Amino acid sequence: MTTQVQPIAEVTQRGTNALNKEIGVVDTIRFLNQFRAGAGNYTSERDKLFEGKSVKDIVREIKAQREPNP
Repeated sequence: MTTQVQPIAEVTQRGTNALNKEIGVVDTIRFLNQFRAGAGNYTSERDKLFEGKSVKDIVREIKAQREPNP
């Protein structure tokens, strides 16, 4: 048995078409967006963003942002 490997662009197109047919365009887009690669280094950015803060500090800041401003 021999199998022919298809170009990845063709596999992607066939997969997208199958998803569109089965679950519709909107849900296909929602599904595919789960696998989109992000950019940057989340761990490094998170460490800088929260440096010197405790979980209690972060929670306090979140709650302060949720409160309506007079």
